[in-house]
Amino acid sequence: MASTLFALALLAALAGPVALRLRRGPGLVTGRDGRLSTSTTLALAWTVILVWLLLAVLAYGLTAGGGIAYFRGADGPLSPLTSVYLPLLGGPYVALIGAKAVVGHRIENGSLAKPAPKPTPGGRRPLRELIANDSGRTDLVDLQYVALSAVTMLYVVLFFLSDVAGGLPRLPSEIWALTGAPAGAYLLNKMATRANPVITGATVADGLLKVEGGGFTEPRLTAADTPLPVTQDPATGTLTAPLPAAAKPPFTVVVTSRGLRSDPYCYEPADRA
Repeated sequence: MASTLFALALLAALAGPVALRLRRGPGLVTGRDGRLSTSTTLALAWTVILVWLLLAVLAYGLTAGGGIAYFRGADGPLSPLTSVYLPLLGGPYVALIGAKAVVGHRIENGSLAKPAPKPTPGGRRPLRELIANDSGRTDLVDLQYVALSAVTMLYVVLFFLSDVAGGLPRLPSEIWALTGAPAGAYLLNKMATRANPVITGATVADGLLKVEGGGFTEPRLTAADTPLPVTQDPATGTLTAPLPAAAKPPFTVVVTSRGLRSDPYCYEPADRA
């Protein structure tokens, strides 16, 4: 019981400051677009868990475990490290490095747009961004990556706490697939995602509709299913169009660019939201 309580305290001592730091300023786990990065967040989470496991095993071995002899032997407390835990960590890091490379290359060659995110109070980012696409809609691939990774983390933590003296839990070597396969799907999704235009906001003032977002190349704008003559600010990319009298809030705004259609954006005045 004492070793379990110590391991829990050590986990809190490691994860607590990291979580507090990310809550105050999530820059460490945000992507190029300023939103929370799924791959970076999961890679960091797995790093914290593995560091915790190693420190907890070290502390137990040097105290209740009896010293150096505790770590010796083919079936020692660290024996599953290379066969199970490094592969568990490897999948998220391959996804992290691959996603950064793919997204960076596509942004540079113009095949992908990453509009700036809406500002949030205190600079904090909503956790929902971990499972959402650039339009704010839930992405099934991101969702399965986060869900399966979270379940695997919980599996590892609970098995370790049930027998701290046994060292790293003897999990099936195939468990790496619970992070590796979702990580691979996540990376393939990044490569396959089409550069659809993204609407991040819309405002109406003085009879003009202004649409903010990214990926607006030779755009066509419709509001309430009505095509509108559009002008684009070359500096910000913002679209402006006269709003027809028939468009009464709430109405749907859609941008089409190079034959690709944005997700519908529902405009509703703030006083009615």
